Amino acid sequence: MGRKDRDKFISGKSKQNAVKTMVVTDEDGRVLFCSPTKPGSCADITHARQLGLVKLLADGPAVEILADAGYQGLGARTGGRVVTPPHRKFKKNAPGWYEEMYERQRKAHSSRRIRVEHGIAHLKNWRAWARHLGRREHMSDTVQAVAGLLSHQQITDLTSAQQV
Repeated sequence: MGRKDRDKFISGKSKQNAVKTMVVTDEDGRVLFCSPTKPGSCADITHARQLGLVKLLADGPAVEILADAGYQGLGARTGGRVVTPPHRKFKKNAPGWYEEMYERQRKAHSSRRIRVEHGIAHLKNWRAWARHLGRREHMSDTVQAVAGLLSHQQITDLTSAQQV
């Protein structure tokens, strides 16, 4: 409770003790990459920058990453490779036409991104993630191990389905 640097692990949204990791999946929700954990107070976009994702996407192959609102602003820095939900331009008194357009764009993005969310949910279903009772310093190893196991399971399921 009163440990040094404990406030680094308090998330900004829910004010709870938390760690964050960044997960990349393919279009079918299969896990491709899972980053080491960072303290819960670290913003999503900062985590992506620290991992070198911005430079990799800007200089690398033309791929499309469907991201959540925590990554808004990366699209401009990566040549449009990171697609985020639309940014709300009007905070108050938005015209009716704008609300309709905004909702249509938001729904289209979430419909495309649903498989990504399902891939992340598969990781969160593992008990080691849902109820981690060990030290925070070891959480990153647990995350990497679960991601590796899940990725192997998904590839095994895919190859066995193709053989049938």
